[in-house]
Amino acid sequence: MDEALLRSLTPSVLAILVRRGADFAAAEDAVQDALIEAVRVWPADRPRDPKGWLVTVAWRRFLDATRADAARRRREDLVDEEPAPGPAPAVDDTLQLYFLCAHPSLTPSSAVALTLRAVGGLTTRQIAQAYLVPEATMAQRISRAKRTVSGVQFDRPGDVATVLRVLYLVFNEGYSGDVDLAAEAIRLTRQLAATIDHPEVAGLLALMLLHHARRATRTAADGSLVPLAEQDRIRWDTASIAEGVEILQAALARDRLGEFQAQAAVAALHADAPTAEETDWVQIVEWYDELARLTDSPVVRLNRAVAVGEADGPRAGLAALAALNDSLPRHAAVAAYLHERDGDLTTAARLYAEAAQKAPNLAERDYLTRQAARLNTGRGR
Repeated sequence: MDEALLRSLTPSVLAILVRRGADFAAAEDAVQDALIEAVRVWPADRPRDPKGWLVTVAWRRFLDATRADAARRRREDLVDEEPAPGPAPAVDDTLQLYFLCAHPSLTPSSAVALTLRAVGGLTTRQIAQAYLVPEATMAQRISRAKRTVSGVQFDRPGDVATVLRVLYLVFNEGYSGDVDLAAEAIRLTRQLAATIDHPEVAGLLALMLLHHARRATRTAADGSLVPLAEQDRIRWDTASIAEGVEILQAALARDRLGEFQAQAAVAALHADAPTAEETDWVQIVEWYDELARLTDSPVVRLNRAVAVGEADGPRAGLAALAALNDSLPRHAAVAAYLHERDGDLTTAARLYAEAAQKAPNLAERDYLTRQAARLNTGRGR
């Protein structure tokens, strides 16, 4: 079963059902039913037109559910509009669907969560991790968003800022998580940049390209995590870096700074350094100061503490870290790194082990466990 094919077709099928009159929540349920049916049927009898098959099956499931729901009997007249079997229009509706999910009736945070779940294909757990909230809280937020948009007319698309936030989170999950969505996020952001003249759209595209350029070096052959300082910079994608820097420079020249441009500037400084030791950490701290001013994000301040530790020494980094809540994800990992650089190997080993227990994925957990073991067995850096 080609799960990647099913995942790539899902947004278009969902968009077609919405355009044909299905409310969003019912359409999503119908598409999920169609995907389950595809998993059952396709291995033995794969259709010639997978997209048309999914549209037909999903639409039938929607109609079945509509007929079974007494409160929605008014939709029974849509039975005659069931699409005939055959090729479905080869139109990419994904970006349009992102805007539709960013509906004005939703708060930005709810719109992002709903789009990540319905269109991006992320699990509730993955979305909760991105938002730094408990999974149960995120499940309630997504359920409320579905109820809010159920039955509304999707004729007022949402704003660019919300769509950018969704694309950014989809890219981050594809870049470092369980579902490979990074290339899809870049593709959609390119589409958006081609249709909207907005410096933050350009900033986001530059950020994605600069991070994606390093992707091949982020893990070793055995799947283990390779930190930035140890990556083989010769293997970085120089074409993507050059494109990202060019896009970023054009955006910054417009003097309308936003958080994605500032993040891209940090990524560009990392990409520009021939070696880890030659990284311009002083400039990176300055960009993190800008980011903190723009976002007031605890994650930004955590990353800033690392940069301060590199620019001004580990004790300065630890002082910056002390101002942050120690329950923040990766706080223990940052503290371990700074304590190790300061020579306190006992505390560093303990914190590495603590960070490993809280790691969001297996690769990071294994890396942190190895760092703790390295220090506990007396092997220095």
